[in-house]
Amino acid sequence: MNRQFHDRGIIARYREYLPVTEATPVVSLDEGSTPLIYSPRLSAMVSRGCEVYVKYEGLNPTGSFKDRGMTVAISKAVEEGSQAVICASTGNTSAAAAAYAARAGISCIVLLPAGKIAMGKLVQAFMYGAKVVAIDGNFDDALRLVRDIGGTEPVSIVNSINPHRIEGQKTAAFEIIEELGGAPDLHILPVGNAGNITAYWKGYLEFHAKGRSSSLPRMLGFQAAGAAPIYHDRIVPNPETVASAIRIGNPASWQQATAAIRDSHGAIDIVTDLEILDAQRFLASREGIFVEPASAASIAGLLKCLGKQRCAVCPLPAIPEGARIVCTLTGHGLKDPDIAREQCGRIIPAKAEKAEIMKLL
Repeated sequence: MNRQFHDRGIIARYREYLPVTEATPVVSLDEGSTPLIYSPRLSAMVSRGCEVYVKYEGLNPTGSFKDRGMTVAISKAVEEGSQAVICASTGNTSAAAAAYAARAGISCIVLLPAGKIAMGKLVQAFMYGAKVVAIDGNFDDALRLVRDIGGTEPVSIVNSINPHRIEGQKTAAFEIIEELGGAPDLHILPVGNAGNITAYWKGYLEFHAKGRSSSLPRMLGFQAAGAAPIYHDRIVPNPETVASAIRIGNPASWQQATAAIRDSHGAIDIVTDLEILDAQRFLASREGIFVEPASAASIAGLLKCLGKQRCAVCPLPAIPEGARIVCTLTGHGLKDPDIAREQCGRIIPAKAEKAEIMKLL
């Protein structure tokens, strides 16, 4: 293979924008370069000349956007001499941390809320060789324990409280600007631990400062109604939502996300579990894109904005005419197959005969 034409991951592609040096051992699985897919049906629903694109981060190596941050976090941990990393997770972080630790040849410990993680993500952590610990508590309890361990033991924390994670994740904004030729007018994201909305805004600001984009987007974040601490401006002790990846009651990047929303003249709002599942089914059955429930929160948020005299979240009379809108889809649908299976129709029994099959058309 001619390596000149092979994308070797975000550090190789965006080295000048990342906190790495020639001494940094790059630990990569060729993450990034995920597709920005035009959505004809969503564009038609918004109408008024608007274009809707989805950034499908579920096509990263472990199936979520977490890989972008993890390549930088693990590379820096190895550079600093770490032999082990630790994280708290609702699932996607554990998969990414375990995979990149395996790639680096170091140990990984993941702390998960007992009984609160999708099986697809749990299997990943096991298969990548992580030591998986289920604690009696939620994600916020797990993160408190990780902070305590990381502060006193020789192990590197690779949650998004590690600034290297945000540095890696910001590269998704770079890719969007490169593909569109500038920033979108609106960028809509699911919000859980709030690192992603923080990272995208950082990326947009950096490329804008470099003259790579002449404008900045409004950042619109959507939390699940049962796990919406930023929206309600208070910690949620027992967050509950079908969207396990954003089932977080005390986001680590709360302040940074609030600043991103404020500085971009955006806003935060909520969507119900029913709206999330409806959006998940719509995206799969109408656009052919299968995402986990948390990812669908961005689509549910966009749909919530439609059909109103005022946009549901931002201080505009409506979505601007001719707006370019990007919705981030954070994880692949196979991350959480059990939820999808509960929403699916039944298998249709039929005889092994042509006539029986043709009745279905």
